[in-house]
Amino acid sequence: MHIEPELISAGKMWLSYATAAGAGAHLLQLAWKEARDRGVLSVLIRSLVTTALVFCFFEVLPHYPIGVSEVHFILGSTLFLVFGTAPAAIGLALALLIQGLFFTPFDLPQYGMNVTTLLVPLFALSALNRRIVKPDTPYVSLKYRHVLVLSTTYQAGIVAWVAFWAVYGAGVTSENLSAILSFGSAYMSVILVEPLINLSVLAAAKILKGLRGSVLIERRLYASATSFNLRLCR
Repeated sequence: MHIEPELISAGKMWLSYATAAGAGAHLLQLAWKEARDRGVLSVLIRSLVTTALVFCFFEVLPHYPIGVSEVHFILGSTLFLVFGTAPAAIGLALALLIQGLFFTPFDLPQYGMNVTTLLVPLFALSALNRRIVKPDTPYVSLKYRHVLVLSTTYQAGIVAWVAFWAVYGAGVTSENLSAILSFGSAYMSVILVEPLINLSVLAAAKILKGLRGSVLIERRLYASATSFNLRLCR
């Protein structure tokens, strides 16, 4: 989902800084709340794990340029389910920064756009999750329809943001719209794979019950929201 260099002129870059700052501020808020609830060590460990995983997703998993950007298997909904919103967002932001600093320096000017494109759909996914998944349902008990909706939300959010940046930078032309359509069609194919990966990961977690209560994973993976909310209120 890397925005192509020079797609947006220097004079228009200010918007990417503004959106990235907004996403970063919300991330800090989430991380602070998570640190108060679970402890700084838990957030730090999960963030390091997600950073390593996302970096591998970027560099090891298949990725190819098409249209206005690149298609990646980022597995944002998988990270969300296993590690939680804040650690997943931190991992996405840090891995993207590490990749830009050491492997693709030509992507650094687009960092604000790219990090916005990754984080805002994750926040939307988190908000939707609170609406469609009942509080008494641990993630290991999710059905296919749940993971499909969550995956679709994240991937569609990425496509929408890439389309926005492309139109913002290059305008509404037939060539630009064709490139956006090519990218979107290819990227949405990830939806065919990601829900199955999520179900496999959740099935494995269900077997590995020793992870229950571990600082390495999202508490909601095994416990209902109501159960730990009650414990926090005592």
